[in-house]
Amino acid sequence: MTLEVGGKVLETDEEGYIANLSDWSSEVAEKMAADDGCDLTENHWEVINFLREYYQEYQIAPKVRVLTKAIGKRLGADKGNSMYLYELFPYGPIKQACKYAGLPKPTGCV
Repeated sequence: MTLEVGGKVLETDEEGYIANLSDWSSEVAEKMAADDGCDLTENHWEVINFLREYYQEYQIAPKVRVLTKAIGKRLGADKGNSMYLYELFPYGPIKQACKYAGLPKPTGCV
């Protein structure tokens, strides 16, 4: 499968995760979100950027519990809960946010 962004065609897997992490850009994230009917807000970007930083450090996406706790520490208790994260990413805060962040599909995600 492919995703076209700014005249460039990017390879994706069958679920839309980009094949080459270096192909990611904010425009790619915006296109993926638009295709899902979602407009990325500052709150979405806080989570996406956190995931990219986490992945860069650990080379793996965090589990939901780790993400929730870390978001709470960094952004405040009002954002550090799964209900908030599911409001932003209704298809799953790890699965959908990692896709928009240009990261590989997290292990354990169906």
